[in-house]
Amino acid sequence: MKKMKFTDCVDIVGSSCHKFDGTKVYVSTGAVDTDRIEPLDTEIVDYDGRPSRANLVAEENDILFAKMQATEKTLLIDEESSKHIYSTGFCAVRAKDHIITNKCLYYLLTSETFLEQKDKNCSGATQKAITNAGLEKIVISVPDLEQQTAFVEQMDAVRNMIVYRKEQLKKLDELVKSRFIELFGDGCDGRFPMKTLPQIISSDKHALKRGPFGGALKKEDFVETGYLVYEQRHAIHNDFEYEKYYITAEKYKDMIMFKVVPGDLIVSCSGVTLGRIAEIPSYAKEGIINQALLKISLDQSIMTNTFFIHQFRSRRVQDILFGFCRGSGIPNFPSMGEVKAVEFICPPIALQEQFAAFVEQTDKSKLAVQQSLEKLETLKKSLMQKYFG
Repeated sequence: MKKMKFTDCVDIVGSSCHKFDGTKVYVSTGAVDTDRIEPLDTEIVDYDGRPSRANLVAEENDILFAKMQATEKTLLIDEESSKHIYSTGFCAVRAKDHIITNKCLYYLLTSETFLEQKDKNCSGATQKAITNAGLEKIVISVPDLEQQTAFVEQMDAVRNMIVYRKEQLKKLDELVKSRFIELFGDGCDGRFPMKTLPQIISSDKHALKRGPFGGALKKEDFVETGYLVYEQRHAIHNDFEYEKYYITAEKYKDMIMFKVVPGDLIVSCSGVTLGRIAEIPSYAKEGIINQALLKISLDQSIMTNTFFIHQFRSRRVQDILFGFCRGSGIPNFPSMGEVKAVEFICPPIALQEQFAAFVEQTDKSKLAVQQSLEKLETLKKSLMQKYFG
């Protein structure tokens, strides 16, 4: 194994998009989920109407990775995907085959060794990203070609199992969605009465509250320990072990109207993650929501959290929420009045609880699959460390 500059192991490739007839698939960085293209997130574009960033063309066996800091998105281009147009937010590289195999390079680009150096050498005033000059500073460990072959065989096996586990999780999610439609329909057939948010929240005067705007939270308000400030990450990833910002007891007292407690729901209010929702768990720390979140505290005798969450995630409700967004800027809830006017189906509690019981059983299956997936991810990191560390 030898240390080498990254740019000595690859050719930086990719070309600008030349004029074409008809349409092509445009793949933005947002349309890639780690290592796969999400077809529903791509766009069909013609040459003149394509976004300005839709200007990268790659060839079969090229590898694309996202340039942005703290972003892990990597694609190995095959015959079909070579027909697409890609965002200039990707960098295209090709392995120098006498130094490193294409598949080994692909896995290297997903390793912590590479990603940490990429992030360290990113530059830019707003959205930091790696440049060709930044890539010149990255140094990697390159196994000999025989070791690379063994490594790729092992990684392919682990990756296939990871993909299978992720597919299992997706199927279980689809099972819950199917059960929801089976019991409650699509919300448009008049089967159940409809109620707005003000009609289903608890009697607490702060049961429906958007986070503090403007300068309510300033840099000097944050301390190393204290009361937690909940962020979009909590709603997006359902990650309540994540803790970054805290405020003092004095500041917390001033902002008590934005307090959340276990059982409250938090909703992302802006950006591409608008409408993501999560429930504050029993073990969560006491704290407040930030300006990017909406807090909802339901009257559980009218609507259970489990039923509301799945209804909130439905296409009908999500279409309504994004319909509020105007202009070409960042999606954002423009008016609490509009949000309060959204109607939700309100079936009998017994039927909601029947659905919740089904979800609970499905979640047990998901937990087993998730634990297996985590073990595979640990094995993957171990192999990466062994060959690239």
